[in-house]
Amino acid sequence: MRRTGTLSALFLLSLAAHSVSHAQARADHTRTRTDIALSVYGAFTPSTTGNSTLQSPSNSAGGLLELRQIRNPIIGYEVTYAYNRANQTYFAANCILPCPSSPPLPISADAHEATADWLISVHIANVRPFVLAGGGVLLDLPTSGQSGAASNTKLVFVYGGGLDWGLVPHVGLRLQYRGNLYNAPALTTLYHSTGQLAKTAEPMIGAYIRF
Repeated sequence: MRRTGTLSALFLLSLAAHSVSHAQARADHTRTRTDIALSVYGAFTPSTTGNSTLQSPSNSAGGLLELRQIRNPIIGYEVTYAYNRANQTYFAANCILPCPSSPPLPISADAHEATADWLISVHIANVRPFVLAGGGVLLDLPTSGQSGAASNTKLVFVYGGGLDWGLVPHVGLRLQYRGNLYNAPALTTLYHSTGQLAKTAEPMIGAYIRF
Protein backbone atom coordinates (compact mmCIF):
# COMPACT_ATOMS: atom_id res chain seq x y z
CA MET A 1 0.00 0.00 0.00
CA ARG A 2 2.84 2.37 0.92
CA ARG A 3 4.60 1.63 -2.39
CA THR A 4 1.39 2.30 -4.31
CA GLY A 5 0.98 5.62 -2.49
CA THR A 6 4.56 6.58 -3.28
CA LEU A 7 4.09 5.79 -6.97
CA SER A 8 0.87 7.82 -7.03
CA ALA A 9 2.62 10.78 -5.41
CA LEU A 10 5.47 10.59 -7.93
CA PHE A 11 2.98 10.42 -10.80
CA LEU A 12 1.13 13.49 -9.49
CA LEU A 13 4.40 15.39 -9.05
CA SER A 14 5.45 14.49 -12.59
CA LEU A 15 2.08 15.57 -13.96
CA ALA A 16 2.30 18.87 -12.07
CA ALA A 17 5.84 19.51 -13.32
CA HIS A 18 4.75 18.80 -16.90
CA SER A 19 1.80 21.19 -16.54
CA VAL A 20 4.03 23.94 -15.16
CA SER A 21 6.58 23.40 -17.95
CA HIS A 22 3.83 23.48 -20.60
CA ALA A 23 2.35 26.64 -19.13
CA GLN A 24 5.77 28.31 -19.05
CA ALA A 25 6.47 27.34 -22.67
CA ARG A 26 3.07 28.68 -23.68
CA ALA A 27 3.76 31.94 -21.85
CA ASP A 28 7.14 32.23 -23.59
CA HIS A 29 5.41 31.91 -26.96
CA THR A 30 2.66 34.46 -26.23
CA ARG A 31 4.40 37.12 -24.15
CA THR A 32 5.30 40.46 -25.69
CA ARG A 33 8.70 40.43 -27.37
CA THR A 34 10.67 43.64 -27.97
CA ASP A 35 13.98 43.81 -29.81
CA ILE A 36 16.33 46.12 -31.64
CA ALA A 37 18.23 44.97 -34.75
CA LEU A 38 20.93 46.26 -37.06
CA SER A 39 21.31 44.80 -40.57
CA VAL A 40 23.37 45.38 -43.68
CA TYR A 41 21.94 44.94 -47.16
CA GLY A 42 22.43 45.31 -50.86
CA ALA A 43 20.08 47.66 -52.77
CA PHE A 44 19.32 46.60 -56.36
CA THR A 45 17.06 48.76 -58.55
CA PRO A 46 16.35 48.17 -62.27
CA SER A 47 16.40 51.05 -64.77
CA THR A 48 13.15 52.78 -65.78
CA THR A 49 12.18 54.64 -68.97
CA GLY A 50 9.59 57.38 -69.44
CA ASN A 51 9.15 61.05 -70.38
CA SER A 52 11.97 60.68 -72.95
CA THR A 53 14.36 59.74 -70.15
CA LEU A 54 16.23 56.58 -69.24
CA GLN A 55 16.99 56.55 -65.51
CA SER A 56 19.61 54.07 -64.30
CA PRO A 57 20.15 53.72 -60.51
CA SER A 58 23.43 52.33 -59.19
CA ASN A 59 23.50 49.24 -56.99
CA SER A 60 24.70 50.02 -53.48
CA ALA A 61 25.10 48.78 -49.91
CA GLY A 62 23.22 50.12 -46.91
CA GLY A 63 22.23 49.69 -43.29
CA LEU A 64 18.87 49.20 -41.56
CA LEU A 65 17.99 49.91 -37.91
CA GLU A 66 14.78 48.32 -36.57
CA LEU A 67 12.85 48.64 -33.30
CA ARG A 68 10.31 45.80 -33.22
CA GLN A 69 7.61 44.61 -30.85
CA ILE A 70 5.59 41.39 -31.26
CA ARG A 71 2.53 40.91 -29.03
CA ASN A 72 1.21 37.68 -30.56
CA PRO A 73 1.44 35.83 -33.90
CA ILE A 74 -0.82 38.30 -35.77
CA ILE A 75 -0.02 41.54 -33.93
CA GLY A 76 3.48 42.85 -34.37
CA TYR A 77 4.91 46.15 -35.52
CA GLU A 78 8.19 47.93 -36.06
CA VAL A 79 9.67 51.29 -36.92
CA THR A 80 12.76 51.42 -39.12
CA TYR A 81 15.41 53.76 -40.47
CA ALA A 82 17.54 52.85 -43.49
CA TYR A 83 20.40 54.53 -45.32
CA ASN A 84 22.14 53.77 -48.61
CA ARG A 85 23.72 55.57 -51.52
CA ALA A 86 21.19 56.39 -54.26
CA ASN A 87 23.26 57.50 -57.26
CA GLN A 88 21.30 57.95 -60.50
CA THR A 89 22.36 58.41 -64.13
CA TYR A 90 19.96 60.13 -66.55
CA PHE A 91 20.02 59.60 -70.33
CA ALA A 92 17.95 60.97 -73.21
CA ALA A 93 15.68 58.21 -74.54
CA ASN A 94 12.85 57.68 -77.03
CA CYS A 95 13.42 61.08 -78.61
CA ILE A 96 12.59 61.97 -82.24
CA LEU A 97 15.71 61.72 -84.42
CA PRO A 98 18.02 63.53 -84.47
CA CYS A 99 18.20 63.41 -80.67
CA PRO A 100 19.31 66.57 -78.88
CA SER A 101 22.88 66.68 -77.64
CA SER A 102 22.30 65.44 -74.08
CA PRO A 103 25.22 63.53 -72.55
CA PRO A 104 24.54 61.13 -69.67
CA LEU A 105 24.09 62.99 -66.40
CA PRO A 106 25.25 61.23 -63.21
CA ILE A 107 23.84 62.46 -59.89
CA SER A 108 25.38 61.40 -56.58
CA ALA A 109 22.85 61.17 -53.75
CA ASP A 110 22.08 59.64 -50.36
CA ALA A 111 18.77 57.89 -49.58
CA HIS A 112 17.17 58.08 -46.14
CA GLU A 113 14.08 55.97 -45.45
CA ALA A 114 11.78 55.82 -42.41
CA THR A 115 8.89 53.34 -42.23
CA ALA A 116 6.31 51.81 -39.90
CA ASP A 117 5.50 48.14 -40.64
CA TRP A 118 2.99 45.47 -39.56
CA LEU A 119 4.29 41.97 -38.85
CA ILE A 120 2.84 38.46 -38.68
CA SER A 121 5.11 35.82 -37.16
CA VAL A 122 5.20 32.39 -35.55
CA HIS A 123 7.62 30.89 -33.02
CA ILE A 124 8.99 27.43 -33.90
CA ALA A 125 11.79 26.10 -31.66
CA ASN A 126 14.57 28.69 -31.88
CA VAL A 127 13.42 30.32 -35.14
CA ARG A 128 10.68 32.85 -35.81
CA PRO A 129 9.57 33.23 -39.47
CA PHE A 130 7.77 36.49 -40.27
CA VAL A 131 6.19 38.52 -43.07
CA LEU A 132 5.74 42.28 -43.07
CA ALA A 133 4.11 45.15 -44.93
CA GLY A 134 4.11 48.87 -44.30
CA GLY A 135 4.98 52.28 -45.61
CA GLY A 136 6.81 55.48 -44.95
CA VAL A 137 8.87 58.24 -46.49
CA LEU A 138 11.93 58.06 -48.75
CA LEU A 139 14.15 61.13 -48.97
CA ASP A 140 16.85 61.40 -51.66
CA LEU A 141 19.46 64.10 -51.02
CA PRO A 142 22.02 64.87 -53.76
CA THR A 143 25.50 65.66 -52.50
CA SER A 144 26.48 69.33 -52.71
CA GLY A 145 28.23 70.96 -55.63
CA GLN A 146 26.24 69.35 -58.48
CA SER A 147 24.71 71.63 -61.10
CA GLY A 148 20.95 71.27 -61.46
CA ALA A 149 20.62 68.72 -58.64
CA ALA A 150 17.46 68.71 -56.51
CA SER A 151 16.29 66.74 -53.47
CA ASN A 152 13.23 64.52 -53.72
CA THR A 153 10.79 63.18 -51.11
CA LYS A 154 8.25 60.47 -51.85
CA LEU A 155 6.03 57.87 -50.21
CA VAL A 156 7.30 54.29 -50.21
CA PHE A 157 5.50 50.96 -49.77
CA VAL A 158 7.50 48.21 -48.06
CA TYR A 159 6.91 44.44 -48.05
CA GLY A 160 9.03 41.42 -47.19
CA GLY A 161 9.72 38.45 -45.00
CA GLY A 162 12.41 36.51 -43.23
CA LEU A 163 13.24 34.78 -39.99
CA ASP A 164 14.90 35.36 -36.65
CA TRP A 165 17.29 32.61 -35.60
CA GLY A 166 18.03 32.54 -31.89
CA LEU A 167 21.66 31.72 -31.09
CA VAL A 168 21.79 32.38 -27.33
CA PRO A 169 19.14 33.84 -24.98
CA HIS A 170 18.16 37.36 -26.16
CA VAL A 171 20.58 37.41 -29.12
CA GLY A 172 20.24 36.01 -32.64
CA LEU A 173 20.54 36.49 -36.39
CA ARG A 174 17.93 38.16 -38.58
CA LEU A 175 17.76 37.09 -42.24
CA GLN A 176 15.25 38.91 -44.40
CA TYR A 177 14.27 40.28 -47.78
CA ARG A 178 12.61 43.67 -48.16
CA GLY A 179 11.12 45.20 -51.29
CA ASN A 180 10.50 48.94 -51.74
CA LEU A 181 8.01 50.38 -54.24
CA TYR A 182 8.06 54.13 -55.04
CA ASN A 183 8.03 56.64 -57.90
CA ALA A 184 11.41 57.07 -59.57
CA PRO A 185 13.11 60.12 -58.00
CA ALA A 186 13.55 63.43 -59.83
CA LEU A 187 17.03 64.46 -58.71
CA THR A 188 17.88 66.94 -61.48
CA THR A 189 16.24 69.87 -63.21
CA LEU A 190 18.15 69.12 -66.43
CA TYR A 191 16.23 65.91 -67.20
CA HIS A 192 12.66 64.82 -66.59
CA SER A 193 12.10 61.98 -64.15
CA THR A 194 10.76 58.85 -65.82
CA GLY A 195 7.69 59.04 -63.56
CA GLN A 196 7.65 55.23 -63.44
CA LEU A 197 7.21 52.89 -60.50
CA ALA A 198 10.64 51.83 -59.22
CA LYS A 199 11.33 48.71 -57.19
CA THR A 200 14.37 48.24 -54.97
CA ALA A 201 15.20 44.72 -53.79
CA GLU A 202 17.07 44.50 -50.49
CA PRO A 203 18.38 41.11 -49.29
CA MET A 204 19.91 41.58 -45.85
CA ILE A 205 21.50 39.97 -42.84
CA GLY A 206 21.81 41.33 -39.33
CA ALA A 207 21.67 40.69 -35.61
CA TYR A 208 19.04 41.45 -32.98
CA ILE A 209 19.04 41.92 -29.21
CA ARG A 210 15.80 41.02 -27.39
CA PHE A 211 14.81 42.81 -24.20
